[in-house]
Amino acid sequence: MREPIPSQERRFESCPQRLVLKRFPIFFSSTRRETFINSFFIYNTMIPKKIWEELIADFYERELPKIIERDIDYPLQIPIKRAISIIGPRRSGKTYSMFQTIKKLSEKGVEKDRILYMNFEDSRLINLCLEDMNLMLNTFFELYPQNKKKKIWFFLDEIQNVEGWERFVRSILDRENICVYLTGSSSKLLSKEISTSLRGRTLSYQVFPFSFSDYLKAVKVNSGKPVSSYQKAKLRNAFDEYLVWGGYPETIIYKEERSRILKEIEEVTIYRDIIERYKVENTKVLKILFTQLIHSKEFSIHKFFNFLKSQGIKVGKNTLYNYFEYISDSLVMFPLRKFSYSYREVEQSIPKIYFVDNGLLTLKGIRDLGRLMENLVFIELKRKGFVENETLFYYKSPDKKEVDFVIKEKTKIKQLIQVCYDIEDYNTKERELKSIVKASKELECSNLLVITLDYEGTEMFKGKKIKFISLLNWI
Repeated sequence: MREPIPSQERRFESCPQRLVLKRFPIFFSSTRRETFINSFFIYNTMIPKKIWEELIADFYERELPKIIERDIDYPLQIPIKRAISIIGPRRSGKTYSMFQTIKKLSEKGVEKDRILYMNFEDSRLINLCLEDMNLMLNTFFELYPQNKKKKIWFFLDEIQNVEGWERFVRSILDRENICVYLTGSSSKLLSKEISTSLRGRTLSYQVFPFSFSDYLKAVKVNSGKPVSSYQKAKLRNAFDEYLVWGGYPETIIYKEERSRILKEIEEVTIYRDIIERYKVENTKVLKILFTQLIHSKEFSIHKFFNFLKSQGIKVGKNTLYNYFEYISDSLVMFPLRKFSYSYREVEQSIPKIYFVDNGLLTLKGIRDLGRLMENLVFIELKRKGFVENETLFYYKSPDKKEVDFVIKEKTKIKQLIQVCYDIEDYNTKERELKSIVKASKELECSNLLVITLDYEGTEMFKGKKIKFISLLNWI
């Protein structure tokens, strides 16, 4: 007998009747036997229609959870047949960004029965496949036949739990008047793979942990320009806490246990997902690598390989490159390469390492406020739409003078940004300004910005105009 098709095989192996089916009926031809097994299999494992009716009814009867309005803006509808994928690391707020979009649709007068949210991590939805999704769609239209000719919005959360979900999404985009929103994460499908799985049929929007503006809303601090000394003190206190502990939503809501929450995010997101997704065998090296990345401003796999070798830890260099890529794909770590007009030089440069949230750095013992400031600026630049190694780089001159961030627009350099915590120290200020001015001449860019902890102003240095702004006001 031939093997069952892959989507069915996985269920077939977990089916209680598996051993019976393998032996019965032995007098069938291989083709008839496979047809029998697959038909029996689908019939006995599909989610019952009444479950879909229950899930749909549950969504309409329940109120949306309390939402902290975030500075995110997804299109409510688009004129092309593409899904909208919401990608980001675990616990960054992807599901609640869906709820926020649903709320906006309701505020614009869209009837609730034209909106459907489905969480595919619901315990009632086990071993889903394409046939189940088609039944969900048919059940929805049977309950609300008037919507067949109307615009519909589907929010499909944790879509990776559905075998064959790509075919379903492509199908409804082609056949139905449905706007589809998707999220996904976990070891089965790393978040950013949603867009690649749909092969050009999606528009992707990234979600990060809370921005400082989001954070202020969450802790109920006025984000407007403070007037009184009390307001200024509250704003400054909120900023100091955000700089150190970051913006993972759960750590803000439950501050008393934020270290425990961050540790759990680290364990689940970084270790378990990666280990399960890629079947990592050398978990010890993976954990050492992650810790080393946290504590490195720049990271050389070659040097790390030699370090492990000196410690008697045997691992191939290609394995280290793979592990590095796995961590990057989890969307918690971002390698930033040195700017050059040569693509080869960019790819061969040693990357600087940034993380999606300062809380992860603090959890691992990073107390350097300069490092935390620089990491925060990087994430904010990504929020503004800059893409590492495409429109965002760092720069190092031949004599090793470094500029933290280079903003590229098409073929020209638009802005140079230096992050400096201790600008009041003469030697530090002199070093940082010399670096940015030298880069200004080499890259032909006069838009120079220094982000500081507190100092603001404009100065001339070696014939170049440099603007200074505090990080609090910049973000």
